[in-house]
Amino acid sequence: MNAKETPMTFDPNAKDLVVGIAGAGQMGRGIVQVAAVGGCRVKMCDANPDAAAKALQFVGSMLLRAAEKGQMPASEAEAALKRIEVVPGLAQFNDCQVVIEAVSESLPVKHRLFTELEQIVSPGTVLATNTSSLSVTSIASVCKRPERVAGMHFFNPVPLMKLVEVIDGVRSDPKVVEFLIGLGRRFGREPVRVSDTPGFIVNQVGRGYTVESAHIAQEGAASFSTIDKILREGAGFRMGPFELLDLTALDVSQPAAELLYRQFFEEPRYRPSPLMRIRFDGGLLGRKSGRGFYEYDKDGRQIVEAEPRLPAYDERWVWVSPEEPKASARVKGAVKAAG
Repeated sequence: MNAKETPMTFDPNAKDLVVGIAGAGQMGRGIVQVAAVGGCRVKMCDANPDAAAKALQFVGSMLLRAAEKGQMPASEAEAALKRIEVVPGLAQFNDCQVVIEAVSESLPVKHRLFTELEQIVSPGTVLATNTSSLSVTSIASVCKRPERVAGMHFFNPVPLMKLVEVIDGVRSDPKVVEFLIGLGRRFGREPVRVSDTPGFIVNQVGRGYTVESAHIAQEGAASFSTIDKILREGAGFRMGPFELLDLTALDVSQPAAELLYRQFFEEPRYRPSPLMRIRFDGGLLGRKSGRGFYEYDKDGRQIVEAEPRLPAYDERWVWVSPEEPKASARVKGAVKAAG
């Protein structure tokens, strides 16, 4: 039986499962890593061959680091790396049981990719999109078999972020979604099943955290670092909103924020901040560009500015009018009581 005749098995734990990853950027390489650690044979390709080669090198360094830290045996890290294959094009995905795309967040780009994939893969191959802001149903609309398409939205950095949103498109086969939930568990993630709504769950909630913080900064109420510090130390968040935006990069988060606003028909609570747009236009994208809301060194470490020194206490005299004896006495008494 050739690849074109292979039926859909829906077994995410099959030992011979072959996973294709289209796109070798920050998200793609992270998905490659967790898939390989999960015991899958992984094929990775990118429109830029150099990007795929660099992604493989990066994943190798991450696996080596994990072994050095005692997070996994060195033998398992080596075995995971051997399960990854960089292929020259999508044609080599012909024997994959599932393909996960992690290409740019553009509907025309994803439409072209899924149209091409359907001409290559088996009718039984599951197609998953890692979109964070586009409609899964819209992506699947160009497919002859939209029922095999569903969303599998990972979070950055993938190896560290356990959550994965698994999204039902309007025409997704429930078995496909259940298969992706099982695959997410095999990858060591925590799958959450959600419906195909703008931004799904996490990005809807996240808009309040990042966009509202940007509005506060734009109004001059507090600096980026102050807002981050308040939300970290006062509200218990692991990262402040501007630290998070610098990590995810504005070329990812800003288009997503603007798209979410349009998808909700310009609902005011989702309105993006001009402060973020102008920084996006200026190329201040975050860690990846060396500068965002903060500056970073060549190794991607934040350059921490010294805390501003508070001005020295300047003792001042206060004159209390004697024309109102009772009021004057109360003021003097309050000052004396305060020390």
